[in-house]
Amino acid sequence: MPERRNDQRIALNLDARWDGLSGGHEARIEDLGLGGCFVNTTGRVDIGEDVVIEIKLPPGDWLQLPGKVVSFQHGIGFGVVFSLLTEIDEEAIRELMP
Repeated sequence: MPERRNDQRIALNLDARWDGLSGGHEARIEDLGLGGCFVNTTGRVDIGEDVVIEIKLPPGDWLQLPGKVVSFQHGIGFGVVFSLLTEIDEEAIRELMP
């Protein structure tokens, strides 16, 4: 399957939570880049759904990122493309990348 991402992704394992049409859910972030991430969760989403991802940063602060669901794997999680990131959001993501 060809790579659809336009940005570099790094593998990591961070606590997260997300909120969508089905409510709030706990999750883990498995990969992250400036363009999006993969959210490991058992929660259900629909392709095209707007969600808000909150990633727990190493110092303990939460980074809130808006996005749109672009892929879904039942019982595993979903892929998100970030939308409307601020410069502060982008800098916080860059700090997580080696």
